[in-house]
Amino acid sequence: MQLLGIGSRIDHKEFGKGVVTNVTSKHYWVTFIQKGLETIDINDDFEIIEQVVDEVDAVSFYEVEQSLISILKRWSDASSIVPIADKWKGGTLVLQPKEASLSSKEIPIDTFFHKIVMVRDRIRVMEQKINSSKNLDDQEKVDLQQYITRIYGSLTTFNVLFKSKGDHFIGERAK
Repeated sequence: MQLLGIGSRIDHKEFGKGVVTNVTSKHYWVTFIQKGLETIDINDDFEIIEQVVDEVDAVSFYEVEQSLISILKRWSDASSIVPIADKWKGGTLVLQPKEASLSSKEIPIDTFFHKIVMVRDRIRVMEQKINSSKNLDDQEKVDLQQYITRIYGSLTTFNVLFKSKGDHFIGERAK
């Protein structure tokens, strides 16, 4: 079996259509249209749409993509695609009031997770705007940054929802 090169397009049974952005001896790193970056086994079940052969470069598409994502996160208020942990996909969050006569509230976990990610992204944008502000002096920036760090700390409870540890909230103690 010949390995797919970087830039090959595939249609994966679970993740849909995507492009191979990095290749290792056992895995393809694929950026999927709907699911974002996923690492799949070379022998996974997928259909090859377009195969690229021997297109491996010293700088992979993955590294270029990560650089671009980093730049966009720093200077944009656009939300990033963040995957939810597989065990929560399709689940339901149930809010049960103490008083038995009141009804519970059910929320799809995917909806709740999306809102948590939006909060995180907006806090990051706020942090960037504070740090680049010309109207705040250094001490005011430090003071506001401490509040943001505490906000992240308050949100660490939701880290259990994230698929990747790199997407976790990090508070004061963890920094």
